[in-house]
This record gives sequence, structure tokens and C-alpha cells, in this order.
Amino acid sequence: MKFDELDSRMRVFETAHDHCVLPGIYIVARLDGRSFTRLTKEVHKFEAPYDVRFRDMLLTTIEHLMNCGIDIQYAYTQSDEISLLFAYHEATFNRKVRKLNSVLAGEASAKFSLLLGDMGCFDCRISQLPNVEEVVNYFRWRHEDAHRNALNAHCYWCLRRDGQSATQATSMMKGLSVADKNEMLFQHGINFNQLPNWQKRGVGLYWEEYQKEGFNPITGESVPVLRRRIRRDLDLPMKDEYSQFVAELLHNL
Repeated sequence: MKFDELDSRMRVFETAHDHCVLPGIYIVARLDGRSFTRLTKEVHKFEAPYDVRFRDMLLTTIEHLMNCGIDIQYAYTQSDEISLLFAYHEATFNRKVRKLNSVLAGEASAKFSLLLGDMGCFDCRISQLPNVEEVVNYFRWRHEDAHRNALNAHCYWCLRRDGQSATQATSMMKGLSVADKNEMLFQHGINFNQLPNWQKRGVGLYWEEYQKEGFNPITGESVPVLRRRIRRDLDLPMKDEYSQFVAELLHNL
């Protein structure tokens, strides 16, 4: 069998189940760290429940993803997860889901591993969202999950520092209301409302324009020029204000 014939024959098995995101659909990719609880709490022993060094490694990883050839307009991160909103008309890899998932997971895993000096692996899944409302709902969902995770994480690690095992701490938190959890933290000297906003609300990253001084080699004059950079927003608004923030971001794309 000649190579061209063999090539055509075998590629069918590789591409038969390719799915592409249709035009007019918003794409959001969500990446999650694989076994990151063990990696960050047992192997490398980052500060629990939140560590600025880990946060900054994740933010640097996201900036790499926003510069790796796919047009990412907004990124949001909380805990060990990353959500990426593609530009509306982004068509890299012809919007093939398997390619986007594999490339983004690979890029994130490689960059984070280099920063950590150890193997850190991400998975990736694509959400296909039909309109702006659902894009806003998606990021509101992850944003509110961050708040819930922060409250639970601080309570859990207070109990662990009190000498409770992982099983005991989890069991003791079952059935507790939000007020109960806040009271538990208060008894441990923690006012949840005064914790850093990046822990409770996550972090947003998006492009912004700024002006800097350039040089015109023809006239020999200094001239103002616009450049683009990624902004790390560690003080995102809450609830309806956050929904409005995401809607306005989409309106400006």
C-alpha cells in the first residue's frame, strides 16, 4: 500500500469524531489542576488554604495561555481552576474541540511545571455558550463558587490546625450554615469579610491599552503610542456588580 493511500486510510480513525464549535457560539475553556490538593498541600506544602506563591504561578500560567496563539479576551481563576473566554470570532484549529482541549491543557501543564519545578498537570473542557447571557451566567457561577470554596477552605483548615483529621474536619462541617461557618472562623480570630478579595472572589485577567512614549525614526521626535498589556484584577466586584462587569467586558470586545 502506498503511503498516500495508507495516510488517507488511517486518518479517518483519528478524525472521525472531530467536533467543531459552530460560528456564532461563545467558547469558554475551563482547566482544572489534577490532584493539586496533594501536590500543593503534601508534596510542596504551600500555605493552606491559600498561598500567594501558588496564586502567582497560576497567574503567570494564565498570562502564558493568553499569549500562546489563541485569542483569549478574559480569564478568571479561583482555587486551582482557570476559565478562558475566547474572542467571539476566534477560529484557531478551525474551532476543533479536541485540539483546543489538548493544546490548552498541554500549554498550561508545561508552563506551570516549569514554574513549580515539578510535574503539574491540567485537564481541559470546552463550554459552548449560545449568547452573552449564558457567558455572564458561566462566570457568575464560577465567581460564586469561589466565595463558597473560600469559606469552606478556611473553616476546614482551622479544624485541621486544631488537630482534627481530614475525615473529622469534613464531618464536623456537614450541615453547618454560612452563619455557623462565619462564627467558627470568628472564634479562631478570622473575620471572613476582611480576608483578601482574591481569595473570596478569584482573580480576573484581561487586556487593557496603555500609552507609552515611542520614537519616530523619520522625524526624530518622541511620539505617544498605544500598547496592550494584561491586567491582573485582584479586586473583582461581587454578585450583580460582577455580572455587570462581565457583560460590559463582552460589550467592549
